Amino acid sequence: MTWRRTINPLPYKSLKESHSFQQSESSNNNICYDHQCSADIKGEHKGNNTVSDGQSGMKHTFRLPLSFEFVIAGRYLRARRKEGFISLISMLSVAGVMVGVMALVVVIAVMSGAETEFRERILGVEPHILVMEYSGMFNNYPDAEKKVLLMERTAASYRDIISVSPLVFGQAMIRTSSGMSGAVLRGIDPESGISMIKGYSTDDLKKLLGEDRLALDPSSAAFPGIILGRELARNIGVKEGDKIILMSTGGILSPVGHMPSMKRFEVVGLFESGMYEYDTSLVYVNIRSAQSLMGMGSRISAMGVWVDDIYGASAVKDAIVDTLDYPYYARDWMEINQSLFSALKLEKTAMFVILTLIILVAAFNIASALIMMVMEKTRDIAVFKAMGATDRMVRKIFMIQGMIIGLSGTVMGTVTGVIVCFLLKKYEFIELPAAYPFSTLPVQLEAADVILIAAASFIICLVSTLYPSYKASRTNPVEALRYG
Repeated sequence: MTWRRTINPLPYKSLKESHSFQQSESSNNNICYDHQCSADIKGEHKGNNTVSDGQSGMKHTFRLPLSFEFVIAGRYLRARRKEGFISLISMLSVAGVMVGVMALVVVIAVMSGAETEFRERILGVEPHILVMEYSGMFNNYPDAEKKVLLMERTAASYRDIISVSPLVFGQAMIRTSSGMSGAVLRGIDPESGISMIKGYSTDDLKKLLGEDRLALDPSSAAFPGIILGRELARNIGVKEGDKIILMSTGGILSPVGHMPSMKRFEVVGLFESGMYEYDTSLVYVNIRSAQSLMGMGSRISAMGVWVDDIYGASAVKDAIVDTLDYPYYARDWMEINQSLFSALKLEKTAMFVILTLIILVAAFNIASALIMMVMEKTRDIAVFKAMGATDRMVRKIFMIQGMIIGLSGTVMGTVTGVIVCFLLKKYEFIELPAAYPFSTLPVQLEAADVILIAAASFIICLVSTLYPSYKASRTNPVEALRYG
C-alpha cells in the first residue's frame, strides 16, 4: 500500500507539524500519524519534493517553512471576486502614494536646482568672504593680505584659499549723451588671478581693465576701460566702444561748493550675471581708477577672499577674524545673501509639507482598505485565533499588507520621479517666460532629498496600518464565530 503525506506550514505552533494524508488505495483505511511514521522517514528533502520510503513504500511531500503572516497577507491582497471593491481601493492607494512621491521628488529637485542656480550666479560676481574694517576704509591691506595667506590653519577651519584681492565699492552716476543713471561702482584688480565678472576670464580682464591696456591699445589712450551690466547699458543706451562719464561724490571743495569728481571711460565690455539686480546696477573698473575717482588714495573698501570649498567659507571666515583681530570683521556669502537663501529654504520646506498631504490622503485610503478587509475577514481571524494564532501574528498580517501597498507606491513613485527629473534636465522641454530668471526649469536631483521623501512616505503608510491591525488583533474569536 502507498501513502502520500503533505506537510503545510500553519499559523500556530501546535499545528505546525500537522500533516494531511491521502490514501492512494481505498482497500485500507488505516492512518499513519506523524509520531508513528517520523522514525521511518529516510533521506533528505530539498524544496517541495516527494520522498519515498524504501521499506514501507510511503511517499512524503515536504514544503520549506514560510512566514505565515506574509503568506496570508499576500493571499488577502489577491482579492477574490466578491472582494473586488477592496482590491480597487488598494490599487487607488498605491496610485495615490506613487503620485505623491513622484510630485515630491520632481518639485524638490526643481527647488534644489533653483537654489543652485541662484548660488552660482551670486558667486559669479561676489567674493566668498568679505573682510572689512569698522572704520569703513581698509588702511593696511598689504599687511592684512600677508597675514591671511600665511595664517595658521587649524583642523577645524582648514580650507584651501584660492585667491585674495582688494576691492573698492562706491556709488556713482553715469552720464551719457542720452541721460544719467545711478550705478554701483566696483574697482577690481585684474592681476589678482581670479575672475570677478561672469563671462570674463582673468586674461580678458587683464586685457580690458589692466594697467597695460593703454600701452597695448594706443587708440584709446585717453580713456580707461569700464564693463557695464547688460541691462544697465540697455537702459542708458550705450554699447561697446561708446564713451561715458562717471561721476562720484568724492570730489573737492571749491569756492562755489563741493565739486564731484568726474572721469571719462570707454565701454569695453558688457556682462550678464543672470541676476537682474546686478545687471542693472553694477559697473567694473580698474581699482586704481576707482581709487582716483573716489578720492581714496591707496586705501580700499574691503578684501575679497575666494576659497575652494564654498560651504566651508564660514570656518575660514572665523579663522581670518581670529588672525586679524580688531578692527577687522568678515562676512561670508551665506550671511550676505541670507534673506534670499532663507526664503528659498522656507519655500522648499513649505512645498515638501504641502505635497506630503497627497501621500497622507493615500495613507487614509490604505487605512480604509485595511478596515474593510478586517471586517470582511472577521471569521478568518476568529479561526486563526481559535487554532492558536496570537494577537501579534494577526497584527502583522494587516501591517504587512499595508506596508506592501505603501512600499509599492513609494518605489514606483520614486522611480517615476527620478525618470521625470532626468528627462526635464536632459531635454529641457518646459520653457519659462522671460520674466523668470531661468529659461527652463532648473533640476538638480540630490540623493539625500530622494531618501528623505521615500522614508517619509513609507513611515506615513506604516502609521496608517496601526489602527486597522490593532482592531483586527482585538477580535474575540468566540463572538466572531457566533455572530460573524
